Amino acid sequence: MSDSPDERSEAAADAADTVDAAEAADATDVDVEDVDHVAGLARVDLEAAEREAFPEQFAEILEYFETLDEVPEFDREAELVNVMRPDEVHEGLTQSEALRNAAETEDGYFRGPRVS
Repeated sequence: MSDSPDERSEAAADAADTVDAAEAADATDVDVEDVDHVAGLARVDLEAAEREAFPEQFAEILEYFETLDEVPEFDREAELVNVMRPDEVHEGLTQSEALRNAAETEDGYFRGPRVS
């Protein structure tokens, strides 16, 4: 007794849904090790109480992102336009005006500390 192509595709779709649900559940399963890893990446020291509280908070955030993933995408033109000002030539400072407040100068240039 063989399954019809429709029955096989329904079974495959059900199996895919089961896998997607399992992956979604895994995505929101956050444990203390995950919190420690993220804290290490961020170079943040956490106290024990914070380490215990963050897995639940991270899971809630990940669930929210999963909800956002369910929102359908749509194409639309960007309404933003670059606002550019016209280039205008202005008189600049003379060399002596630019160097007037410099702590040290040498041969008409700024002198800074030596970098080794």
